[in-house]
Amino acid sequence: MKKILVTFVLCFFLAGLAGAADNGTPAEAEQLVKKGVALVKANGKEKAMAEFNNRKGAFNDRDLYIFAVDFNGKVLAQGGNPKLVGKDFSKIPFIRDMIALAKSKGSGWVDYKWTNPVTKKLESKTSYVQRIDDYFLGCGVYK
Repeated sequence: MKKILVTFVLCFFLAGLAGAADNGTPAEAEQLVKKGVALVKANGKEKAMAEFNNRKGAFNDRDLYIFAVDFNGKVLAQGGNPKLVGKDFSKIPFIRDMIALAKSKGSGWVDYKWTNPVTKKLESKTSYVQRIDDYFLGCGVYK
């Protein structure tokens, strides 16, 4: 019985570690944004946005994806849910915070709540955003 209990606890623990390994880290999110900025500079905005919206592309990894929003709050790309492209998010407080941060500092982190595309649950998230011209790219991690 003791052996069964130890085996169960070990399996439960390892399953928890595997789930955590499936989540992106803040460093990975920041790196994905920087990679996205490089793509925009190398291939132009239009081609980059198409790639960011590709759910099976290089900018969609586990629970990490690129999003882009212009300074009027219009969604330009949203790798977690491309159906949001073209939507006006200007009234959403954390989007206003991201726009203000991108305009004033160029880059940084913003905390908020968002639906995780993997778990389908509303979760705490922090996103790294970086300005490009009159819009920003972002990528976040669920806490």
